[in-house]
Amino acid sequence: MAVDGTATQSSTYMVPSENWSAENAIDGNHDLQQLYTGCSSTPGETNPWWRLDLRHIYQVSKVVVTNRLDCCAQPINGAEIRIGNSLENNGNNNPICAVIPAIPAGESYNYSCDGMEGRYVNLIIPGDMKVEVYGEGKTSSYFFQQETVRRFNEHNVNQLIYLHV
Repeated sequence: MAVDGTATQSSTYMVPSENWSAENAIDGNHDLQQLYTGCSSTPGETNPWWRLDLRHIYQVSKVVVTNRLDCCAQPINGAEIRIGNSLENNGNNNPICAVIPAIPAGESYNYSCDGMEGRYVNLIIPGDMKVEVYGEGKTSSYFFQQETVRRFNEHNVNQLIYLHV
């Protein structure tokens, strides 16, 4: 999950007894079959987006996107991964790291961001997915490594930043 991150999205799909909030995307749950709690979701709308505020500037080396696998997997062709420091247009005007051509249901793809710097990681998404972001923290004019060890589904994960969207 993200180190000290906060997730938000353009809107939240609301159904009684179901939770589709933005925080689900960074909850560390990789059970893609788990209905109502494993993914974030927005209702049908134009240009839905999801954003992670990392609370500090990071050099992002890669983003791993996993498409959902439950009954409602949707194509995410053309989704944009954007990284930067601006909240203009809800962060959706930040530079593009990658455009997702297609990800089959339940599969994960890696997108290299070559150390792009940013506080915000945005996904302008036509569907629902899971995401992991890896990079190094940056403060002032020097870099530091923030090593984090998280217990995740019975596996130890040693990453600088781990994000599950």
